[in-house]
Amino acid sequence: MRVWDKRGSIIIAMGSLVFASLVAADPADVTNVHVERYASGRYSFAVTVNHPDEGWDHYADGFEVLGAKGERLTRRILRHPHVDEQPFTRIRGGVRLPETVQAVTVRARCSVDGFVGKKVGVVLPTH
Repeated sequence: MRVWDKRGSIIIAMGSLVFASLVAADPADVTNVHVERYASGRYSFAVTVNHPDEGWDHYADGFEVLGAKGERLTRRILRHPHVDEQPFTRIRGGVRLPETVQAVTVRARCSVDGFVGKKVGVVLPTH
């Protein structure tokens, strides 16, 4: 009886791991960030996101630019799936940042999994 209980618990644990990996299998990953600083001191972020969008029920629906303490400095909401355009690049321009900000982290969001994908850190250009 003990052997069966031990095997049963192992099978359940393995099944839970497989299920968990299927639920969050396709996060929205940031694969590239290009930053430009304008003469006005504002910034433009060209962010490349890779996510196997399936349609309106599961797609990459935005990205955020975060400061050193994780505070959101700006975001871009993506209002539709990009099923046939992967990876894709979208721009968030005209961003005013505090002068003390020297580097940022960019992360993308999936409509199902949230912010669980790869992030990219970027040092801001000074001019």
